[in-house]
Amino acid sequence: MAIKITDECIFCGACESECPNNAIYEGGVQWAIADGTTVKGDFVLKDGSIIDASQRNAPLATDLYYIVSDKCTECQGFHEEPQCAVACPVDCCVPDEMYQESEEELLAKKDKLHR
Repeated sequence: MAIKITDECIFCGACESECPNNAIYEGGVQWAIADGTTVKGDFVLKDGSIIDASQRNAPLATDLYYIVSDKCTECQGFHEEPQCAVACPVDCCVPDEMYQESEEELLAKKDKLHR
């Protein structure tokens, strides 16, 4: 299951630098699959759509930090627990029930992002 940032976010940025996949962005900032990963060329998103990894995409939030679920691996393969949640001073980095993924799926995603 990916992590999401709730509206309790105080915009401190503590989570952003902790993400090994660079899946966390400041509100209003465009994102790309290639940011902080080794992915180049076409990339298949979870919804089946194909984008260029370096393509800049519209921000998923404008008023608080957000997590790109296609890049979030809950830190599987890097750490014992999601580092954004560990770093968050207000506990607003929580599991995103919309994106249920097994440990095996999260590890496969990690391998896809960091070849």
